[in-house]
Amino acid sequence: MAKLDLTKYGITGTTEIVHNPSYEMLFEEETKADLTGYEKGQVSELGAVNVMTGVYTGRSPKDKYLVVDENSKDTVWWTSDEYKNDNHPMTEATWAAVKDIAKKELCNKRLFVVDAFCGANKDTRMAIRFIVEVAWQAHFVTNMFIKPSAEELENFEPDFVVYNASKAKVENYKELGLNSETAVLFNITSKEQVIVNTWYGGEMKKGMFSMMNYFLPLKGMASMHCSANTDLNGENTAIFFGLSGTGKTTLSTDPKRLLIGDDEHGWDDNGVFNFEGGCYAKCINLSPEGEPEIYNAIRFGALVENVVMDPDTREFDFDDDSLAVNSRVGYPVEYIPNAELSGMSPSVPKTVIFLTADAYGVLPPISKLDKNQAMYYFVSGFTSKVAGTEIGVTEPVPTFSTCFGEPFLPLDPSVYAAMLADKVEKSGAKVYLVNTGWNGTGKRMKLRYTRAMVTAALTGEIEKAEFVTDPTFGVQVPTSIEGVPSELLIPANTWEDQAAYEASCRKLAASFVENFKKYTRMSAEVVAAGPKA
Repeated sequence: MAKLDLTKYGITGTTEIVHNPSYEMLFEEETKADLTGYEKGQVSELGAVNVMTGVYTGRSPKDKYLVVDENSKDTVWWTSDEYKNDNHPMTEATWAAVKDIAKKELCNKRLFVVDAFCGANKDTRMAIRFIVEVAWQAHFVTNMFIKPSAEELENFEPDFVVYNASKAKVENYKELGLNSETAVLFNITSKEQVIVNTWYGGEMKKGMFSMMNYFLPLKGMASMHCSANTDLNGENTAIFFGLSGTGKTTLSTDPKRLLIGDDEHGWDDNGVFNFEGGCYAKCINLSPEGEPEIYNAIRFGALVENVVMDPDTREFDFDDDSLAVNSRVGYPVEYIPNAELSGMSPSVPKTVIFLTADAYGVLPPISKLDKNQAMYYFVSGFTSKVAGTEIGVTEPVPTFSTCFGEPFLPLDPSVYAAMLADKVEKSGAKVYLVNTGWNGTGKRMKLRYTRAMVTAALTGEIEKAEFVTDPTFGVQVPTSIEGVPSELLIPANTWEDQAAYEASCRKLAASFVENFKKYTRMSAEVVAAGPKA
């Protein structure tokens, strides 16, 4: 391809450009003996490289900003004093000042440039150019995004440019009206992202997800924080929404089905398509017995973040969270044996599943939603923390993340809800709410029962059951499913103290109602489809 010229981005004096390096070259670069600090990778006994990301072992939501201009001012779902989110406004002058800091950091250096695609659909994918000075950061995006063919690389023109200057700091952040020396900035008009003073690789991954969440809905496509799979014939596609700990990855990774992707997808008139070319899995408490697909993907080519490793044996201790609870591994999707490598579903989804882990013990383990209920529970994005999981948590705590991905939504939630409802209506998909959490016995639903319920939903067998209406949540609940004790399907049956059951129902319903007040653009019909407090 033509020689890369970074001067058009204001980056001068580049001594060498390492362009789309191979895994062999990345391994060599990130394990060089003369590297120090967070640049240096450690070779593990599994063959994967382990790196540290310093203070930031996750995203820094308080440091995320979007430029306010003619294109963004009336389209972005801006944070407010009353209802806060991660879309903080920033002036064009501040953008220019921080971008200048990043460019200065990247000038006169040996740089890595990775050209990749976000989105498996060739008609709507985004071509991205990542400019970084750290080898393992180039490795990270090589794993996470879709690799261009040699022919595509020949004529590659980026739609979006990412400048990762993790070594720099915004020392005058107060003067610029920012939160700290760290900045993760987006310019929707110029289609650029600038990263300063954070080494966490996920800022690049989730940054591009946020931008797909901005641009795709404006083109009439649903953009979703979900996993997706299909049957071996490609005729029965399903998508799974769910927050951390609800079983999204576990339930969508099924040896009898093909995995399309585990995290980020779009939905157009032809079907679902993965945004990514890789997976970014949590490592905490990982074991070959518990999650063999992920464990076996940790080999040469995989990049591990913030996992404790024995310096002598080079063995990982996945149970040690002293470096990070959010330890991660990124690897190409082809490392999963039953992956659909095209990243595309051959059919539109027939089943949509919202996963929640209800610690109140009152949501049915599976229920069917109508159109307005689907929009309500999708926008709510509910799960909960159970007592004892965190210091100070003595009773269930409701957690709501808009559309199951609030940190990554630049547009108003009503846009995503309407888009999903439109796709569901056109495809004729059935929508189910699945509770992988607790019931009145105080015990969590067994995985084999949840799998049986999900299988019944995917095959359509669930529709043969008799359904009853839940009195608080209004959803339709099946009274029998093969392989699941019938008494577990109706939450009230699992409680000995019916007064306590009703009190828990009221408490959770009230939380839903209070949370939904911030969605001011939702229709009265959708608001009325929520629980009755």
